[in-house]
Amino acid sequence: MDAEGLIAGERPRLFGIAYRMLGEAGEAEDAVQEAFLRWAQVDQAEIDNPAGWLTTVLSRICLDRLKSAQHRRETYVGPWLPEPVATDMLDPADDAALADSLNLAFLVVLERLSPLERAAFLLHDVFGYTHGEVAAMLERTPAAVRQVATRARGHLAAERPRYERDAARREAVTGAFMDAVTGADLDALMAVLAPDVVFVSDGGGVVTAVRHPQHGADRVAQVLLSLARLHPAGWGFRARELNGEPGLTIHREDGTIDSAWILHAVDRRIVRIDVLRNPAKLAGLDVGDGGLSGRRP
Repeated sequence: MDAEGLIAGERPRLFGIAYRMLGEAGEAEDAVQEAFLRWAQVDQAEIDNPAGWLTTVLSRICLDRLKSAQHRRETYVGPWLPEPVATDMLDPADDAALADSLNLAFLVVLERLSPLERAAFLLHDVFGYTHGEVAAMLERTPAAVRQVATRARGHLAAERPRYERDAARREAVTGAFMDAVTGADLDALMAVLAPDVVFVSDGGGVVTAVRHPQHGADRVAQVLLSLARLHPAGWGFRARELNGEPGLTIHREDGTIDSAWILHAVDRRIVRIDVLRNPAKLAGLDVGDGGLSGRRP
């Protein structure tokens, strides 16, 4: 395969891996590009498995970037949320583990793992590489990788989020939510929110956002209705699938995106609402991306 064909064929898979590791689409793109630059600098004739070589290099790049990202996220203004990606064109061949790993709430939980735990867990449990293969990628022994992955699994066991899988029920919940908010109907809104619903807003200190997570249906409903009243009459919204879940983007009169909303539903009730307003995290939402599977070759 020529270089252009390799890049075109491998880029979606590599981006899928990098995005899940880093939680930031821009960082993932940069990591993939760095891996291809390194590929261009080696004697490619000596590499028997280009896809495996690229995955190994990318994994090490992501591990280094995760370590440096920890400090940035510790000093981030307000709640930090992963950068959303549009999954309207998500490959239907993706298995459940791959689809679940795009869930924004799941990516938030992954932030509690160490960089090594996150990399080992994703490469083995989500992308299906053996402990031996992951060990080679991360320059560890298979026994060490097995131990790290087990530890990560234990950390995630109690916190891994559930969400509504039935597409029809998800659509119904989203419609009921939008009708309640746009109609300023408090009773209807309370009916669709779970009693322990959580509302999280990420403005990054760049734009106005609710600085602390809000808990409970009463409080969240009041916040939602207050925000709805703040939106100018000329603004509109577009229903989207974001990170494999129901969502929407709110657009200003000039068509630019003001915010992205992701609704996490369980048993016909919304249990979590993530709102992203940091402009740096919204830039990629106008570009459809059907290559988020990260399936191994």
